[in-house]
Amino acid sequence: MHTRSRRRSRGLAVTASLVLTGTLLTACGGGDGKPTLNWYINPDGQETLNQLASDCSTDEYDIEIQLLPSSATDQRTQLARRLAAGDTSTDLMSLDPVFVPEFASAGWLEPFTGDLADQVLDDDVLEGAAQTVQWDDQVVAAPQWSNTQVLWYRKSLAEAAGLDMTQPVTWDQVIDAAADNDGTVGVQANKYEAYVVWINALIQGAGGNILDPDTVEAGRDAKVTIDSEAGRDAAAVIQKLADSGAAQADFTTSNEGTSLGQMYPDDGPGEFMTNWTFVYQNYAGAVGQPGGPADESALEDLGWVRYPQTVAGEESKPPIGGITIGVGAYSENLDFAQEAALCITSPEAQTQLAVNEGLMPSRQSVYESDELTEAYPADLLELWRDSVDTGGPRPQSAYYSQISSAIQSRWHSPTSVNPDTTPTSSAEFLQAILSGEALL
Repeated sequence: MHTRSRRRSRGLAVTASLVLTGTLLTACGGGDGKPTLNWYINPDGQETLNQLASDCSTDEYDIEIQLLPSSATDQRTQLARRLAAGDTSTDLMSLDPVFVPEFASAGWLEPFTGDLADQVLDDDVLEGAAQTVQWDDQVVAAPQWSNTQVLWYRKSLAEAAGLDMTQPVTWDQVIDAAADNDGTVGVQANKYEAYVVWINALIQGAGGNILDPDTVEAGRDAKVTIDSEAGRDAAAVIQKLADSGAAQADFTTSNEGTSLGQMYPDDGPGEFMTNWTFVYQNYAGAVGQPGGPADESALEDLGWVRYPQTVAGEESKPPIGGITIGVGAYSENLDFAQEAALCITSPEAQTQLAVNEGLMPSRQSVYESDELTEAYPADLLELWRDSVDTGGPRPQSAYYSQISSAIQSRWHSPTSVNPDTTPTSSAEFLQAILSGEALL
């Protein structure tokens, strides 16, 4: 074994020295034989990610950015096609956590083992983030940044409704408060992945799951558990919002951007909204801009609390998202790629992504750093950190794409959701999809 130290091109170093084994693979590269690692990224945070690619390049390899499509589904498709063909040029990839089990199960991800695995998942990594990178008792990816949802709201609207936001609030309370005060409730209910995020969080918040977590790794043989009291509680929330005056005009096609836009106008009561961490930077950056909040007083009226409870007294399960870094199993530069993965997910890298791009860390220590405490309100950082640490992931199944599509097909449109029928019909259809008895 031998330890190799390298000069970082801009001084960003991996926090721990890496001990690597074996003979380095010869790879295609420039005329001097120096290999290039291709890093396929999603479009979020491109400026900082390009900087990280430069910072984490060394005297022995360069990292080059390759841009994936904006849609998570299209990102998965492009990467899956490459890896299914045994593509040796896919070295690093930014993966939505829901696709990690599929890629790992297919043998497309090179696991981190030994000391490398210990560095990827040390005690500093938040529990919610750690869950998303493990499969079959192996560490198959490295958490880079974490996403979660909180309840954003206009303080003036909550005050007018007499809602005590220092205590946990339920979906029923939020919907009633908005409806009774000419406000709205912003969600993501278009027929796409974010709608499944909402459904899953509602079900988990009621103590249930779409699939039995103890059987989810069984793949097609997993036990479907969406037809449950928790499933009916979740459907009841969606039905109540759909039937209330708090539903927004674009309810059935709403997404992250449209729901945020409803928070800006200052000529009305505003909204309650569940949405991701990007909201704070976007809202603060839009103050005084056309179509944005009028002035700083509007920013001062923006509040945030933990994701609403599905059932009163049952702790909510905020959604978990973000990006993990996988190393392609067919890469000709596995040692280099895994070393690079640790660099681009290091505390320094996560700090840059959080401060520059609003992409929150997966590490406890970064939330406590001077850079973040200067960039964000302390209570918001604490809320995000706790939400990531105690939130709930979507089903960690190698068949997640089919699961998500099956749920969407039976729960959309949200205006047709019925607690008496939707959980049952979706369970039957999902079971048929997993068993190969039905097609999407």
